[in-house]
Amino acid sequence: MPAAAPFNPEDIANAKYTERPVKEGVTTKKLICAACDIACTVVGEVQKGRVTKVRSSDNPIFRDNICMKGIIAPKGLAHPNRVLHPMKRVGERGSGKFERVSWEDALSDIGTRLKKVIADHGPEAWAVSTSQWNTSTDHGLGRRIMNHVGSPNWISGVALCAGNTAAINRFTYGWFPFGDFANTKCIVLMGHNPRRHSWTPLYNSIRGAQAKGAKLIVMDPRRSSSAERADIWLPLKVGSDAAMMFGWLKVIIDEELYDKEFVKNWTIGFEDLKKRVDEFPLERVAKLTGCDPEMIAEAARVYATSGPAVIPWTPITDMQRNSTSGIRLQTILRSICGNVDVPGGELLQGFNPDIINESEIEMHHVLSDEQKMKQLGSRDHPAFTYRGQLPFREPTKRVYGQEYANLVMGCHMATPSETFKAMAGEGDYPVKAFFFLGNNPLLSYANMPLIEKAMMNQDLVVAHEQFMTPSAQLADYVLPADSWLERPWLHDMFGWMSTVRFSEKAMDPPGECRSTFEFWKGIAGSLDRPELVPWDTLEDFYDYRVARTGNTWDELVKTEVHFKKPAFRTYEKTGFATPSGKVELKSSILEDLGFDPLPYFREDPPHDKDYPLKMFTGVREDGFFQTGHRHIPEMRARHPEPEIFLNEKTAKAAGVTEGEWVTVENQLGQIKAKLAIKDAMPDDLVRVPHGWWKPEMQQGTGHLSGALDYGDSQLCRDDADYLDREQGIPHIKGIPCRVVPLVAEAPASKPAEASQPVMEPAE
Repeated sequence: MPAAAPFNPEDIANAKYTERPVKEGVTTKKLICAACDIACTVVGEVQKGRVTKVRSSDNPIFRDNICMKGIIAPKGLAHPNRVLHPMKRVGERGSGKFERVSWEDALSDIGTRLKKVIADHGPEAWAVSTSQWNTSTDHGLGRRIMNHVGSPNWISGVALCAGNTAAINRFTYGWFPFGDFANTKCIVLMGHNPRRHSWTPLYNSIRGAQAKGAKLIVMDPRRSSSAERADIWLPLKVGSDAAMMFGWLKVIIDEELYDKEFVKNWTIGFEDLKKRVDEFPLERVAKLTGCDPEMIAEAARVYATSGPAVIPWTPITDMQRNSTSGIRLQTILRSICGNVDVPGGELLQGFNPDIINESEIEMHHVLSDEQKMKQLGSRDHPAFTYRGQLPFREPTKRVYGQEYANLVMGCHMATPSETFKAMAGEGDYPVKAFFFLGNNPLLSYANMPLIEKAMMNQDLVVAHEQFMTPSAQLADYVLPADSWLERPWLHDMFGWMSTVRFSEKAMDPPGECRSTFEFWKGIAGSLDRPELVPWDTLEDFYDYRVARTGNTWDELVKTEVHFKKPAFRTYEKTGFATPSGKVELKSSILEDLGFDPLPYFREDPPHDKDYPLKMFTGVREDGFFQTGHRHIPEMRARHPEPEIFLNEKTAKAAGVTEGEWVTVENQLGQIKAKLAIKDAMPDDLVRVPHGWWKPEMQQGTGHLSGALDYGDSQLCRDDADYLDREQGIPHIKGIPCRVVPLVAEAPASKPAEASQPVMEPAE
């Protein structure tokens, strides 16, 4: 997600400060860090054409926003194992055998083979997986080319992380809001635990709000660092977030703590919602969540009565069998308590009118309705597919000026699991060409065995990557990617907010590394469609996008922000971007799609005595982001091996002890890890770290650099009981499992030693 910025971006633009002096021979560049997804403004120090140091910004608004991942980036990106030249597979797929080729030869062969796939199977046989959390941006060019060619099958990790949140928020009020942390009186964290080195700006914003008196409510099964700082901590059962929110609504509605005027004038479906909420008396909610009913009621009252409040985005409700209902319940709480589009609440910002946004670049209108309806997953799980999002075209144009709003890249996606089934030959039609950019699909989605089978069944696999990841090891071509130090960036906040930020290019990319702009320009040319990317350079493209400002890219990039002046309650003039023009507590679009128009709660499937524990995954150690950074000695010195967390009671019952190697198993697969005893964990819950592999281990099928030993996606089920119905995304917050001693201890690999920077313990 983008960094939490002050509500009024004028604070950024008008901040007075003096830049820190630098040594002779050192120049500085204003950058936006992409070592994780939160996009901190930082400064790069350059010597002899190379970035030698990344430090915090001189602007006081941003000065505290930096973490170890950004600081270590110059070393990590200069690692000797970085892919610097195009590589072509020469052995069997997965053999790990590659040879160096030229970009020209690679693109020519890729184009020839992709055109054959399209001719033989149709354009829908081409799928692409990418995540702007890792690439910073592909500028909308990937979707633009796919839409012109005719493929709707674009997938992304944002299906499990903020992109799906954006899509589901639209069903209630037509946009995805962002919180005004600087002026809020109450913050609710639902399992999210920002820390000094993880979501740093959000951590700082929360701490700043608390210093000014804001209340903090935390829902989390763990006694996290955020829980320890909270005014109220609700240690709910894993996966019961939606039930907890029903309990809050029961209190707020019964005690008439909601904004009656807003509900009367600007919502539809309140009486139907009230009937549904009546199905959740506090006694039932207490049983479902494991929390004290009086504490549930107290938390609900604090949220409803403290003044403007925010419920920041959380990955937790993105990743549950009740995801759609959980996200919708958040939107309903915001709405009926009067926290939408008000100071200190959550803003529906819309696009910046001065910038050509990526949704425009993507040109979704050129993809025919026939091809849109072929999008994988749209029949059974349509929420974030074209089928679920097309009804927003007219309302979005009415309110925000254009038909398509691909907020956080998540509003016109194929469903990942259905895409991999089609790639494996188990879908409605074959998918035979697969590209992935800045994405490690084997470890980024549920059900690694299916994904490996899918990739092995392709006629063409192309990776645009910095390192030879487990997924890249299965590619036909691995094309070298640049980094955020080596290119400029126009950051339009992923379409979410109207504030636009800028990052300078600090150095040239090493070897033959190229940007996503150059990658897609090359693909357009290889498909005999060069007119789809007519700009010669990325800077030319940015000149085109910023022309409405009356400035050139070179002029704007020297500044830090371009913004639309914030406004409140804009719905009073335009209505909301929903079919009714109001907040739809009862969603007309979900009803038309054949789903329950109101939130609901699916209880757990029947208990399996062979798998008595529950696990959650998705959590990374602070030195890592997604599946990355495991090649960096400083980060691996902190976390040389993957660790699961249990409390002492649960470990004793499982017959395992601190520091030993264990196996975590369920019906889908198993992984190895070392055990760490954490008293902050509740009984019978297992914390499994996300995205583990070891670059130093053997490559190729059967090994995949340790991904087959440690990768948590081998435990993430995607069968019907463990999928959200509307979205088709997997439930990874409460998967049945067991923990047993490892029969033969896993050998510890020995990455390079490094000193350890100071930070909070991993959680």
